[in-house]
Amino acid sequence: MKWLKANLKKLPGWIASIVMIGIVLFWTYWGAGEMYHEGWWGAWYNRLPYLVPIAVTLLPTLAAFRWSLGGGIAIICIGVFTFFFFDNDVAFIGLTIMLVGGAFVYEGIRKRRKDNEPIPDSWWGRNWRHAVMLGGSGLIFLGVSIYMLPIVLTRVDDGDRSARLIEGNGVELVWAPEGPGWNWEQPWGGYPSWQAVALYGLPPVGVDDKPGYGLLEDKSAIIFATQEEMAQYNLCRYLNEDGTTLMETPQDVWRMPATDELVRSLGRHGENAGCTWQGEYKAQVDCDTLPDKESPLWSTDHPVIYYWTADSFDERRGYFVAFNGWVNATHKLGGNPRHSYRCVMEP
Repeated sequence: MKWLKANLKKLPGWIASIVMIGIVLFWTYWGAGEMYHEGWWGAWYNRLPYLVPIAVTLLPTLAAFRWSLGGGIAIICIGVFTFFFFDNDVAFIGLTIMLVGGAFVYEGIRKRRKDNEPIPDSWWGRNWRHAVMLGGSGLIFLGVSIYMLPIVLTRVDDGDRSARLIEGNGVELVWAPEGPGWNWEQPWGGYPSWQAVALYGLPPVGVDDKPGYGLLEDKSAIIFATQEEMAQYNLCRYLNEDGTTLMETPQDVWRMPATDELVRSLGRHGENAGCTWQGEYKAQVDCDTLPDKESPLWSTDHPVIYYWTADSFDERRGYFVAFNGWVNATHKLGGNPRHSYRCVMEP
């Protein structure tokens, strides 16, 4: 009974340790995967933000393993920040982190009250938490790197940002040159959303918010562009023939690609990847070869890894295609540094 009573008091600390190890391992997997998926472009420091979640969870956990009281307080602070500064789903995670931090604080107070608690004789007994967390985190990062590095290090980019003819797999299209028809970065640092592209030609012409669309002034509703409006007003219709300038009136030379056309144009190492789309939502399409972020369709010096298509999934969401063959849909107002577009025309 004495053994059971003594170990029951240690249970909160054990549970907190296991939970934090799980959190660190999850963020290691996410951070490594997203670094290679989203962050592998341009300068080396573009990859650093994806390592921040690993450090933010790893370092306080190591501190809590060594100094339960101080580390627990640090973890509580992270939980409080998460709870108050993020949306509801992440706020729930923040509450969980606060509880875990509280368990470490309890463990620290318990140890202070029992200074003569025996230290385990074996190395494993003293360091099992460090070994599991650091070893597991290292193995996860190594495994993801072994899989992803051969892909990202062998990417092909010829540096040609002019209009490019891409043919094969039943599709033959000219893709717009760099400029307003491709990766047109906005002053705020991102790219136009699906809705901004769709309603470009609706007066007043431009990518600014349109009266009667988006979040209404009285905040009673959000009005989204439709697929029909995409066909009628889309930005590509206003590109001049060489794809370098937006005109005041429709030129009807360029257009937005359909989801199927974009999927069929994906490639790798200068060859068509042989991808086909059966209309699935949120799925990786069937391909003969895994496509990648390579020229002539993509540019490796931009953060863009998704292209909007002309298709609307439903009232709120527009389709986009990832460089690796994933087809998905997201909020039509959701432009960000990874979502862009590229206009096309028939050769």
